[in-house]
Amino acid sequence: IMLNLHHDTFLVIRYVKRRLTVLIDIDGKHEWRDCIDVPGVRLPRGYYFGTSSVTGDLSDNHDIISLKLYQLTVERTPEEEKRDREVFLPVVDNLRLPGMEALLELMSGLALFLIVFFSLVALVFAIVIGIILYNKWQEQSRKHFY
Repeated sequence: IMLNLHHDTFLVIRYVKRRLTVLIDIDGKHEWRDCIDVPGVRLPRGYYFGTSSVTGDLSDNHDIISLKLYQLTVERTPEEEKRDREVFLPVVDNLRLPGMEALLELMSGLALFLIVFFSLVALVFAIVIGIILYNKWQEQSRKHFY
């Protein structure tokens, strides 16, 4: 954690041909380091770019000094142009985050355990209710014969 830096930090966000890259310079040395590089990002048109320096609990202070926005001119085929116009919600093709496979395997095992566990609890509950109802029915049928 770096607190009270005496130099500016910079962030570059670039979106070109469905590829989102973020570069950072937090040391103030004008040396850019890769932060993320995600191919297959499809962003819809007509949205706005916004920033905020609010951190939530106001325990830290950030100042956004300036924003420089550029529109890149990229040659696109009519097919790419049509495909990009059809995007209505932001999506990422084939999103694979590091460690997600292990998490999904753990979650699938946990989900299977929970399904089996709650199924057994429901089955036991149904059997108990069935026995109670059967005993009540048996008591009522005995009363009709007296």
